[in-house]
This record gives sequence, structure tokens and C-alpha cells, in this order.
Amino acid sequence: MTARAASAADVDEVVRLSALMYASIGQDVTRPEWRRAAREHFLTRLGRDLIVYVVDHPDRSGLAASAAATVATRLPAPNNVTAHAAYVQWVATDHDVRRRGYAREVMQALVDWYDNHGVPVIELHATPEGEPLYRELGFGDEGPAALRRR
Repeated sequence: MTARAASAADVDEVVRLSALMYASIGQDVTRPEWRRAAREHFLTRLGRDLIVYVVDHPDRSGLAASAAATVATRLPAPNNVTAHAAYVQWVATDHDVRRRGYAREVMQALVDWYDNHGVPVIELHATPEGEPLYRELGFGDEGPAALRRR
């Protein structure tokens, strides 16, 4: 099992996996306009400000896991003079292959990519199930509180 950079050919599988993730947190994934928009963003942004790693399914065609994150340019800070920051948004593993290390593989590939490309800040929101993995990869909640307005 090795993570690889996603290509445009992976779009449908990455969106399918992201729907699994969103459904697991109670979001409605049946809206066709969401899938169309997700597919369009994947195809137009991949390789620019969207970085996606995937693991192929070991037993059938398609993907076992994926992790997708964006890169944004913020204002420089003392701990981030490059002003680059990443946000990991879609991390999902197919139900039939969970607990095999695939999420770790795609997340480590993302972290390595950001380390190699001068992106010192990586943020994400963790489900209780995913939090232990993210903490093992160096994510934490120290620092100022992250707040959100919807």
C-alpha cells in the first residue's frame, strides 16, 4: 500500500469517498449540485491549490482512501513568514478497508508534501474517530482557539 498523488481520473472516486466522510458527520450528500461542484473544484484546482493523495483499493477497482487539502496564502506571521497555510478537508476510507493504515498513508503523504513545499501550517477539523491519528501525526489544539461563524 502506497499513497499516490491523485489525478483527474480519480475525481469520481475521491468525491464518492468524501461523501462517505460527510455522511458520517450527518451532512446531506444526496444533493446533486454538491457532487457537481465538488467534481468541478477537484478538476479545476488539482495541482494548483488542491493537493490530493489516494490509496488504490486492494481488492477491486477504485480507491480505498483519500485525503484532500487546499493551500491558501494568508498574511505573514512570526511563525509563518511564507504566509502559506493548508486546510485538510476531505479524509475518508472505504468502510470495507478501515483499520488497515490507509488514512495514515494518505495523511502522511499530505504532510510530507506540505513539508517539502514550505507550507508550515496545516489545519483540520477532526472527528472523534480520526483525532487519534491526527494527534499521532503532530496535530494538536495548542495556541489560540479556532472559532467559526456560520
